[in-house]
Amino acid sequence: MHDHGPGGVIAAIVTPVTEDGTPDRARFLRHARWLLANGADGLNVLGTTGEATSFSAGQRRALMTDIAKELDPSRLMVGTGCPDLATTTELTRHAHDLGFGAALVLPPYYYKGVGDDGLYSYFASLVEATADRPIPILLYNFPQMTGIRFSPVLAERLSTNFSGRIVGAKDSSGDLDYAAELAKIEGFAVYPSDETALAQASEKGFAGCISATVNLSAPLAARLWRDPSDTALRQAVRSSRAAISAAPLIPAVKQLVARLHGDTAFARVLPPLAPLSQAEIDQLTALPAAS
Repeated sequence: MHDHGPGGVIAAIVTPVTEDGTPDRARFLRHARWLLANGADGLNVLGTTGEATSFSAGQRRALMTDIAKELDPSRLMVGTGCPDLATTTELTRHAHDLGFGAALVLPPYYYKGVGDDGLYSYFASLVEATADRPIPILLYNFPQMTGIRFSPVLAERLSTNFSGRIVGAKDSSGDLDYAAELAKIEGFAVYPSDETALAQASEKGFAGCISATVNLSAPLAARLWRDPSDTALRQAVRSSRAAISAAPLIPAVKQLVARLHGDTAFARVLPPLAPLSQAEIDQLTALPAAS
C-alpha cells in the first residue's frame, strides 16, 4: 500500500444496475469480493467502466456509502469528477468521510481547448474546498473521452504545489511514453489503464494499473505484477485484453462478468451504452473463462 491509496493491480469495477437503472448494491459487492479475493489489490469504483457519469450525484453518494460499510475502503479509490466544481467537491468530501483511499478526478470535461491555467485553477479550488477533508487526489487523464490532456508540466505544477494532496494520475490515453513521463514527477504515482503495462512497471516507474479488463483478468494480472518477466504470462494477459476489447468495452466486460457469476443481470448497461448484439456475445463466448 502506498500513501496514495492502493498500488498494484486495480480493477476499474463495473457497476451492476437494477431494472430501473439504479446501482445494484448486492451484485456490486458480490463482484467486488470476488475481485479482492482473486488478485485485485484494490478497486476503482465509479470510474468510466463503472458508468459513473450515467448516475446522479445522489446515486453515486449512496453507492459509495453502502460499499464503504461492507468493504475495506482504504483499498478503494473512487471517481468524483464532474463538470461542475460544487458536485466534484461534494463527492470528494464524501469519499474522505467514508475512508476511501483516493479520489480519481476527471478534468471539467464539457469545455474543450481550455488552457493549463484554467485547469490549474479548477484543481486548486478543489484542494482548497477539501482542505479539511484531505483525501489524496489522482488526476484522471482520458483525452479520448474528455477532450482534455493533462500536460506533464501541469501535472508537475499541481503535484509540487499541492504535495500530499495531488499524488498521481490514472492515464487512459494508452500512450505509455506519456505515462512514463508523468511517472518521472517526484512522488507521483501513475497507473496506466491497461494491465499489459504491468510488464514494464518497474522500468517505467508505474505504481500499477487501473483497468477495465481486470474485472476478468485479475488472477492473471496479479501474477504478471509479481513476475513481469514471464513472457508466456505477458502474452496471456495481452490476448485476454485484446479479445475483450474487440467488442464495445463496457458492455463486453459486463457480459463476461455476468458469465463469471452465472447471472445475466450483471450484463445490464445504462443508456447511451447499448447491450451487445447476439453476434458480439457469441464472439465473447469463445473466450476462456477467468481463471
